[in-house]
Amino acid sequence: MEHKGKKGQFSSSWGFVLSAVGSAVGMANVWGFPAKMGSNGGGAFLAAYLIFIALFSVVGLTAEYAVGRRARTGTLGAYEMAWDTRKKGLSQAGGLSQVGSLLGWLPLAGSMCIAVGYAAIIAYVLKAFASSLSGSLMTVDTALWFESFSTADYAVLPFHAVVVVGTLLTLLLGAKSIEKSNQVMMPLFFIIFAVLAVRVAFLPGAAEGYRYLFTCRWEELLDPMVWIWAMGQAFFSLSITGSGMIVYGAYLDRGMDVGALARQTALFDTIAALVAALVMIPACFAYGLDVGAGPSLLFVTLPRILQDIPLGRLFAVILYTAMVFAGVSSLQNMFEAVGESLLHRFPRLSRKVMLAVLCVVCLGIGIHMEPIFKWGPWMDIVSIYIIPTGATLGAVSWFWVMRREDLMDEVGRGAKRLPGRLWYNLGRYVYVPCAVLLCCVALFMQVAF
Repeated sequence: MEHKGKKGQFSSSWGFVLSAVGSAVGMANVWGFPAKMGSNGGGAFLAAYLIFIALFSVVGLTAEYAVGRRARTGTLGAYEMAWDTRKKGLSQAGGLSQVGSLLGWLPLAGSMCIAVGYAAIIAYVLKAFASSLSGSLMTVDTALWFESFSTADYAVLPFHAVVVVGTLLTLLLGAKSIEKSNQVMMPLFFIIFAVLAVRVAFLPGAAEGYRYLFTCRWEELLDPMVWIWAMGQAFFSLSITGSGMIVYGAYLDRGMDVGALARQTALFDTIAALVAALVMIPACFAYGLDVGAGPSLLFVTLPRILQDIPLGRLFAVILYTAMVFAGVSSLQNMFEAVGESLLHRFPRLSRKVMLAVLCVVCLGIGIHMEPIFKWGPWMDIVSIYIIPTGATLGAVSWFWVMRREDLMDEVGRGAKRLPGRLWYNLGRYVYVPCAVLLCCVALFMQVAF
């Protein structure tokens, strides 16, 4: 399934992990994780979250890396491969592979739709960075400042264009440019948030935030919704959506251990989420603010805090620099997942033309939903209907449709320790039901994860 759109491989396992972590680390970590943790029992939520992260990385993320590598292409080709059972009576070019090809468009559409909305919120972040750099953010009423552009049409259009065009330019060389950019962005992200966490530790009242963060109130674990929220956060924090991580797996060398890479991705993604929580939650407790405030944590709460501390302007620049890195690295994965599949399906299409098409689609739709009251419903539709369904289709395809021997062979390729029956049964009888449950909760309870 090689085609001219394929742009090399990751040159090292470290480069791959940084790129995968870049995809996983984003708004789900920086405001989603602290907000959900703050709203669902603190330490109890963290305990449940860590259980699901361990399960989903060992099984789900490993499977997506392996499927992508075996197909040597992204979403559409991977679903075709998984559904091509090659049973007697079904031709290699037809049969169930055509079903897989059709199903693959749903998670792919999810990647594009989430990219459209995601680019708009990164435009907010870039505006906050510019305001921090000029110093104007240090003197405004942050609530009124946020309202001034988050409720108006085309208020962040220049920043929006810079985000989309700039991100797409980093994809010109495919895996190579993704790897090189993330080798810079991700280490800086961790360093910046570590610096912010140290600064927040010295705020009066921060200790209450740490107690809330790490104290497990066991009675909270009796609430099923704590487990549901933790499961949803783990799913989407690792980007196991039946699309995005497949394309990175397609750029993996045959000799790399996909299981080890999945565990490393999960480790650094979890560290990123915890470091973000160590900044957000103690800061909110120090200032008596709502830890479950969502986007306003980043655009109202934190700027207000930074206005009151020494060197606040410097720390604001540092914060929003890290957030731009986190956003762009995630957006890279969404665009690459869609773009690679377009090149697979339309092999005469050049990479430059494909990137131009993505630019037109993303900006053409996205600029009309810059206000938060339009952006929010769009993201809710994607999060409730498209992403959970795509994740479930992927899970079912890998563990109930794809031949067991094919999946196990690819997971074991390059591994120091071969996966056994336990691994496959965890995927089939635990991971898949979790995906189905999450999808049902999203669809029938209208819950946006």
